[in-house]
Amino acid sequence: MKAPRLALGARAVAVWLLIAVVESVHGTLREFFLVPVVGAVTANRIGFFVGCFLVIGVAWLTSRWLSAATRAAQFGVGTLWLLLMLGFEIALGRARGFGWQRIGAEFDPSQGGLMIFAMGLMLVAPLLGAWLRGLRQR
Repeated sequence: MKAPRLALGARAVAVWLLIAVVESVHGTLREFFLVPVVGAVTANRIGFFVGCFLVIGVAWLTSRWLSAATRAAQFGVGTLWLLLMLGFEIALGRARGFGWQRIGAEFDPSQGGLMIFAMGLMLVAPLLGAWLRGLRQR
């Protein structure tokens, strides 16, 4: 019984790594091409919506391979993705020299931060991907 859970966990981490790479490339391209044209604030807002579509797209494209067949499994994968992405974003912020206040501001909508919504999306992305793919729940 543990083998399928480990297999699902390994697939979940692999898909999360794909999401992290896609989002990193997206962020780099946004910094190089969009920020100089529209400014950082507008670029970040545009990037938020593009990033949401990218995450949902990866979840949709990988939902069959992921094989999280139940809502509980999909929610478990989403929880794992949320925790991994939260750790990744915090580590990335610290590596870029950001203090805890700056990192916290990224999660605070009253300060313009949208990261809390992105984390919410990570939680539900496996469910959305399966739903959009038309996979039936068991």
